[in-house]
This record gives sequence, C-alpha cells and structure tokens, in this order.
Amino acid sequence: MTVTAETVSAELPAEAAPGAALTPSPTPSLTPTVDPVPVATPTESISAAEEIKDAVTDRSNFVGDMANTLDSMALSVGEMRVSVWDAFVVILVIVGVVTAAFFLSKLLHSTLKRITKLDVTQRLLAEKLISVGVWVMAVLVGIDLLGIDLTALAVFSGAFGLAVGFGLQKTFGNLIAGIILLMDRSIKPGDVIAVADQGGLATFGQIRKIGIRAVSITTRDQKEYLIPNENLMINQVENWSYSSKQVRMQIPVGVSYNCDIKQAEKLMLEAAASCERVLKSPPPTVWLDLYGDSSVNFIIHCWITDPEAGIGNVKSEVLKKLWDLFQEQGIEIPFPQRDINLRNNEQFEQLIAAIGQRLEDRKA
Repeated sequence: MTVTAETVSAELPAEAAPGAALTPSPTPSLTPTVDPVPVATPTESISAAEEIKDAVTDRSNFVGDMANTLDSMALSVGEMRVSVWDAFVVILVIVGVVTAAFFLSKLLHSTLKRITKLDVTQRLLAEKLISVGVWVMAVLVGIDLLGIDLTALAVFSGAFGLAVGFGLQKTFGNLIAGIILLMDRSIKPGDVIAVADQGGLATFGQIRKIGIRAVSITTRDQKEYLIPNENLMINQVENWSYSSKQVRMQIPVGVSYNCDIKQAEKLMLEAAASCERVLKSPPPTVWLDLYGDSSVNFIIHCWITDPEAGIGNVKSEVLKKLWDLFQEQGIEIPFPQRDINLRNNEQFEQLIAAIGQRLEDRKA
C-alpha cells in the first residue's frame, strides 16, 4: 500500500492547516480530586465576652490591648474555647447581677413596708415572694447577658435535671412549706410553740424568723433551734398563741393528811393571786387531784398572757409564796414515809445475837 502526501493531509483535522505543527492533545488525568475537609476551629463559648471586647476596643486602645491579651490566653476543648477574658466577664456579670438583685430586693421590701398596711405574717409572705421573683429574674438576666446557649447542655439535660431534682427536693419542699405556713397563718413570728430538744425533752420556744428553709425558734435559755419548715407541716405542733396568747399553767402541790384542806386551798389561791403575771380574770382555781401515798395532792390552775417570758419563774414565785403561808399557818408539806415490819425467825435472831456480842466485846 502506497501512502502519499494527499492521503496524510486528508486524514488531518479540518481545522489544522497543511503546514501547521501538530501538538499532542492532553491526556485526561485518572487521579480523583478530593475536596479539602474544613478544619473545626474553636468557637467562643460566651458571646457577651466578644461583644464587650469590641466595645472597649473602640473606646480605648489601651483597654482593648489588655482585653486582647487576656483573650489570647485561652484553653480550647473540642469546639469550645475559654479564655481568661471570658472568665473575667463571667465573674463581672455574676457579681453585678447578684449585687443588683440584693439591693433591688431590699428596696422592694422597704417600699412594701411603707405603702402597705399588712400584718407581720402577710408582709413576711409578700417579702418572700418578692425575693423569689427577684432572684429568678436575676438568673434569667444573667444568662441573657452572658449569651449562654443552653442548647449546648441538651445532651446532659436529662441526667443533670434528675440530679438537681433529687438534690433540691428537700429545699423546694421546705420553701413551699414555708409559704403555705405563712398563707394559712398557723405559725407566725412571735408565736410560742412546744419543741423537743435532742434528748427528747419537751420545751417551748418563741418563733423569731420563718426563713426559706427553716423556722428559727429561741428558747428561754437562749438556745436557737432551726426546724425545717416541712417538719412543722408533717408533725404535730403545739402552738400556745395560735388564736390567743392566754396560757393556763398547772402547779401541783401536796399537803399532809392531818391538815385542814379547806384552809390549805385558800392559801393556795392567795399565793397564786399574789404573782403579778397571773391574770385576775380568769381567776386562779385549785383542784383536788387525788389521795396519794403520803399526801393529799392539789393542782393550782392559773392563767398568763406572756408565755414567751417563761413559765418556770411563775411556778417558782407561787411555790415560794405558798411555802411562807404554809409555815405561818402550820400546814405540813409531807415527805414520803415507809413502815418496815421485820419478821421474827431463826436467822434474824442469830443476827441480833451476833451484833449484841460484838457490842459487848467492844465495851470490854
């Protein structure tokens, strides 16, 4: 087969001129192209810190340089970046919010006292509700100022909420119990209630304060008991001044069987009436309680209106006055007496003989 120039030129592409140089066409690459994977960069955990830094930088270059320096000292954990500047802003916002909430609460309390005519219990309830509202608002404002994204805690919200629920169960229970006690006014500051100390000895004390968690009760010996609000709702409470501050006292007295019990009763009434704290109306009374083993037992009943001042001192004053009256009238206050009967038997006679023999030997 003979190849001529015409044949070669016919096989050339139409675009190529007969004298044009032929360049090889590029060979398509078989290597796949891979898109670059974006590298995750730490993001600001607190948006308010960046905004404050930009604001102070616009106003003062010196303060801005300090803020940038503090912001450069950071710790990155995954996609979260926390710097010294972030910590400073958080502390600053927390201190500012807490201080503002404290003074706002005090201002609202003083305003409430001036513009309302509520009694002690109602005012205390209103102050407690105001305090709760102010602090809840302060927490929400603080979160908003810091720009904290609470959705970041969505993974841990279940476990965290469960832990908080168990941990604060008693706290919220006592808070609600204190509000209920103030609403129904069953216990209020100034009331005298019966309490029990750690040894189980029942005593009484005056309520000084009803707090968020507990009720403060002060006894006559200046011991202060902090009783959880929830206990006062669940357990039985003996309130001496719930509907009235009048309290009846009982003073037991025993006299001899040989005395005139009518005369002794008159002296008991006189002793009770001589005490300044004992009310004239209703007047003191004396009841015959029982015939005891060694005495005839009476009970003096008298009324007072200031149980917070103590009841032991009233009882002591009445008994001391009664002692003097009994001494003047010759009325005997008996003491326990016992008669011992010794049976005559051989062992007892031997004991008597041995004692007598020893006495004789000492004399000799």
